[in-house]
Amino acid sequence: MISLKRFALAAVMTAGMASSVALGQPSLTTIQDILYLADGTRFNGTMFIAWNSFLSGSGSSIPASNLTVPIVNGVLKVQLVPTTDASAGAQYNITYNSNGVNQFTEVWAVPPSTLPVTVRSVRVSSGTVVGPQPVTSPILISDVTGLQNELSLRPLEGAGFAPARAAVIDAAGMIDAAVGNLSDCVRVDGTSGPCGSGGGLVPGYSDSEVPSGVIDGVNTMFTLLYAPSPAASLELFNNGVRLAAGADFQLSGNTITFFASSTPQPGDALLASYRYASGSNPLGSLAAAEVVCSATGSQTSSTNLTSLGTCTLPAGLLENGDRLEILFQYAHSGSASGFSGEIQIGGTTLVLRNVAASETVLVGRATFGLYSTGQQWDAQSWGGSLAFQTGAGAAAENVTQELTVNFLGQMAAAGSDAVSLNNFTVIRYPAQTNP
Repeated sequence: MISLKRFALAAVMTAGMASSVALGQPSLTTIQDILYLADGTRFNGTMFIAWNSFLSGSGSSIPASNLTVPIVNGVLKVQLVPTTDASAGAQYNITYNSNGVNQFTEVWAVPPSTLPVTVRSVRVSSGTVVGPQPVTSPILISDVTGLQNELSLRPLEGAGFAPARAAVIDAAGMIDAAVGNLSDCVRVDGTSGPCGSGGGLVPGYSDSEVPSGVIDGVNTMFTLLYAPSPAASLELFNNGVRLAAGADFQLSGNTITFFASSTPQPGDALLASYRYASGSNPLGSLAAAEVVCSATGSQTSSTNLTSLGTCTLPAGLLENGDRLEILFQYAHSGSASGFSGEIQIGGTTLVLRNVAASETVLVGRATFGLYSTGQQWDAQSWGGSLAFQTGAGAAAENVTQELTVNFLGQMAAAGSDAVSLNNFTVIRYPAQTNP
């Protein structure tokens, strides 16, 4: 019976080997070693080798199986398919058994080798994933169905985008940073200004004020300490009942005039609450000027017109009634060549001065005001000896889009002379109505 089984196994192995040769048998690595116990005697027992399915380095499919190898007088010799060039995770799980007891386990990662290797050279830490790293490649946006359409629906960064600022959506639907001082509040339209009702720096409030005037059932005129600003902020109460402007009274400045049907009667109690702007609080309810840009610029020795500094006004920042003030200071080093300074806003030139070689500075200011159908500008410039010059004109810039103030300079001739933009400032004076 034993001979027949061995014969049958040999036949299967022979048939399998013949099939493998026909399909391209994978190479084998010989693991050969002498195993010892801790007391120096040679190990006697059995080695159980198990593995999961994997693809060899030559592409052969190795199905999951196991192998039993006897170890007599410490001698180990076994041939295995290499795993270090196989599919990821390929490894051999080894169990040592002696006297019917499993002594310990380990993991082998077998490299391709034409020479025998020792157990030490194939042993790895238990749990280690062996074999080559998985092949990875980037996933393109177009590889994910619908991703490009989803990304296209999301707003993009605008030219005025900046970190650590409140975000606003510009006229083109892009994300820009709110412009203004860090202590300002951002309004619904994306503009900013000092916080407080009405945008005032120091809003004035009068709460539960008793209007002055005789309550006798005849007198209809009463006076407040200040003129409510805005007028609609006035809340007037008679005996706790709120009265309606235009139905019960009318307001002119700081004077309340009651209609005959609402004339206060003896014993009535009048109270008024409102916001105001007064001489003792001149900044109450007034919008403050905003410094949009203030910085130093660069310098150039080029004979080509060169931008030395810019200030970008985000789309939608300017509105009718706004005014920009633009201040600039150029300096000239050397005396061999003259220079030019030019200030532009969008496509409109506000200042253009050609300056002699002997001049050391060019300074000035320009304003740019907006009204319902366009813009108007005026400018002044001068130097140490350069004559004072003025200019004015009209413009038609599209203020619903991003607008750039550009400070340019150039030398009249090549050489070591240079023109510098030492400083520039752009201030916005927002439109303000203060009745």
